[in-house]
Amino acid sequence: MKRRRHLLSVTIKDCEVQTFTVGGHGGSGKDTSNTGVRIIHLPSGARGECREERYQSVNKQRAFKRMGESKAFKTWVMLQASRSLTTKTPEEVVEEAMDPKLMKVEVRNKSGQWELETC
Repeated sequence: MKRRRHLLSVTIKDCEVQTFTVGGHGGSGKDTSNTGVRIIHLPSGARGECREERYQSVNKQRAFKRMGESKAFKTWVMLQASRSLTTKTPEEVVEEAMDPKLMKVEVRNKSGQWELETC
């Protein structure tokens, strides 16, 4: 069985947590307590928000989960994973790809047919 490699971890400490009052129907001091939670992962710009529950702790868990499920966060994770899988800089990758031995250049000849260009 192939072992997985730990690429990165994100915790609540990596995020900005905002709390806010939640308006609307309800009682028990709903309009005066900060039960709504918004979590922003600053490196990716991903956001998650929850205001459905009465308890801030439950809303915080759900907001963190929603942040992790967002398209912005998933894109950031893929980018971080691809960076950690290679030790080459983007410039080195481009330089290797531009190696003349790997390139095939075709030109049209006078009769309109495509042929390989010879250097």
